[in-house]
Amino acid sequence: MKCFEDLQWRGLIKDVSSPELEKKLNEEKLTFYIGTDPTADSMHIGHFSSFLIATRLAKYGHKPILLIGGATGLIGDPKPSNERQMITKEEVLKNVAGLTKQAKEIFGFEVVNNYDWTKDLSVLDFLRDYGKYINVNYMLDKDIINRRLESGITFCEFAYTILQGLDFVHLYKDKGVTLQVAGSDQWGNITTGIELARKKEDVELYGMTMPLVLDANGVKFGKTEGNALWLDKEKTSSYELYQYLINTSDECVINYLKMLTFLTKEEIEKIAKEHQEKPELRKAQEILAKEIITFLHGEEEFNKAQMMSKALFTEEVNQLSSEDILNNFKDMEHINISEELPLEDLLVNGGICSSKREARELISGNAISLNNRKITDNKYLVKKENAIDKKVYVIKKGKKKYYLGIFE
Repeated sequence: MKCFEDLQWRGLIKDVSSPELEKKLNEEKLTFYIGTDPTADSMHIGHFSSFLIATRLAKYGHKPILLIGGATGLIGDPKPSNERQMITKEEVLKNVAGLTKQAKEIFGFEVVNNYDWTKDLSVLDFLRDYGKYINVNYMLDKDIINRRLESGITFCEFAYTILQGLDFVHLYKDKGVTLQVAGSDQWGNITTGIELARKKEDVELYGMTMPLVLDANGVKFGKTEGNALWLDKEKTSSYELYQYLINTSDECVINYLKMLTFLTKEEIEKIAKEHQEKPELRKAQEILAKEIITFLHGEEEFNKAQMMSKALFTEEVNQLSSEDILNNFKDMEHINISEELPLEDLLVNGGICSSKREARELISGNAISLNNRKITDNKYLVKKENAIDKKVYVIKKGKKKYYLGIFE
C-alpha cells in the first residue's frame, strides 16, 4: 500500500486540511512535525500512539521533527472545561530535558524546543508580527475556545493557538516543514498555523490529525484510574505495561494492532482470524504487548515482563529476586512485617481480612497462598527465612487479590 492508504487502513487519519495531502504523502518527501507540551518529564502511552506516526511516516521517506513545547508548556493548552494549572519555569525546564532525552532515545529523530525561538520575542513583536494576522472571530470559532466562553477563558489561554501557529510558521521558514501532524484535539491549533502561514508568508501548509486512541469505554488509551502509563520504565515497569496490554479488550485489540504496531495488513488479518476463532487464548493481546514493549524497551524487557507475569500465577515466583518483585509489583498493596507471626494474624493486621474468623475461613478454604503455595494451616508461622531473599512474600487472596508482605 501507498502511504496514505496504509494510514487510512490503520484508522490513523481523521482530518486533513486539503485533498492534495493524499498525493503529497504518496508521491513527495515532506518534512513534518509533531509536538507535545512538557507537562511531565516522561511521555506516557497516549503520547506513544501519536508519536509513533513519526516513525511510520519516516518509513515512507518523510522527515520527522519532534517538537517539545518549552514555550507553549509555560502557557498551557486550553482544556474544554476549566483553566489548566500552570507549572513553574523550573519544572518546565526539567520536563523539557527529560522529554528531549526520551524522544531521541525512543524515536531517534531531530528534537526542537519552541522556547528557543520565542524566548526573545517581545509582546509588541508578538502582537504586530503574529496577532495582527488572526481575526478574533476566527479564534472564537475554535471548538475548545467556543466551549469555554460561557465559563470564561483567560487571554493567556486564548492566545495559545497563535503561539502554536507561530511554531508552524517558524519551522516552515527554518526547517522547511510543510505538514503538522497531531491528535484530533489539536485540529484548531493546526488550522491557526495554516491560516497564519497563508496570510503572513503567502504559502499553503498542510495539517493532518489522528483519532484519539480510546478503550472500549471511550477513555483515552493509556489511562488507568486517571494515572498515565509512562514510557519511562523507571516510572512504569515493562511488567506493568505488559499487564495493561495483555488485558486489552477483545473489541479493541485488533484496532490497536493496526494503530500501534508495524505489523503488515496480512499479518494483522491473520491474527484477527485466529483471535476470532479462539479469543480465550489472548494471542492478539500477547502480540500487541510484545510489539509495543519491544519497540520501547527491547526484546529482553518483554521477555522479562512475560516471565514475571507467568511467575505470578505459578510457584516459579520463588525463582524471582526480591528486587524484581519490588520493582515490578510496586503497585500491589504493601504490608510491612516486623516479626514472625501466625498467618491469620498477618491477614488481619495487614487489612487483608476484617477478622480472625474470616482469615481462618479463607485459609481452611484454600483461598490463601504465600508465594503461590496454598496454606491451609491457620497457625502457619510467617517466617523471614521462608520469604524470597528473606524479605518478600507474595500473598494471594482468592483468585485475583495480591499483596506484598515485606519484612522490615
